[in-house]
Amino acid sequence: MPQYDYLYLGDNARTPYGTRSFEVVYEFTLQAVRQLFDEGCPLVILACNTASAKALRTIQQRNLPLLNRRQDKQRRVLGVIRPTVECVGDLTESRHVGVFATPGTISSESYPLEIGKLFPDITVTGEACPLWVPLVENGEADTEGADYFVNQHVERLFQKDPKIDTVILGCTHYPLLEKKIKQFLPPNIRLVAQGDYVANSLADYLVRHPEIENQCTKNGTIQFQTTESEANFSHTAGVFLKETIQAHHISLK
Repeated sequence: MPQYDYLYLGDNARTPYGTRSFEVVYEFTLQAVRQLFDEGCPLVILACNTASAKALRTIQQRNLPLLNRRQDKQRRVLGVIRPTVECVGDLTESRHVGVFATPGTISSESYPLEIGKLFPDITVTGEACPLWVPLVENGEADTEGADYFVNQHVERLFQKDPKIDTVILGCTHYPLLEKKIKQFLPPNIRLVAQGDYVANSLADYLVRHPEIENQCTKNGTIQFQTTESEANFSHTAGVFLKETIQAHHISLK
């Protein structure tokens, strides 16, 4: 959807969120949502599984009605877990699904809970991978040094449930480890990266919600904000996007 205007806010000074408590993740996420609302965004996507797992529902139920009432506007906050979950039923044949994610996402049990609502016949097994995000952010995703930490968690997941035939990469960093993960996966395992599913779900959402879509400006621009130093953010963003990124520093409170 290149026609839309995008504002990306990375709370890089306080990441990773994956090992933080529910209370802290909720507080930090709410601060970011308010910042993006203040910038004029009618729709905010929590492009983080941990924030989606630990903060989304509370923000939607507790904060969003009040924020909308104060501004007399219709604004929305969406996450990345539900769009991923909705595709799983068509992907698994064994009805056994694995999830690689941060400790925070795994402890929240968001994936088994959400999958259970739509597909109660599917068994979900999670494996927390606390070192995978640091590997990616430190540029170690393609190195031999990452082999041990990737293989360790792959083996642990399939020891828990050898019947798994579909594995969700439940963190936005993990696609950068996809090639490495596939080296250690058993044959014929489907690996599910979230990007396409989330993007397609968003496109469908905007068709179904013209009251939100009509508020979205369409000049084809992208802006980046970070709570870290601009130089650090630009370096890390370049790893993901394979291009030079210019960011602006902000503070959240």
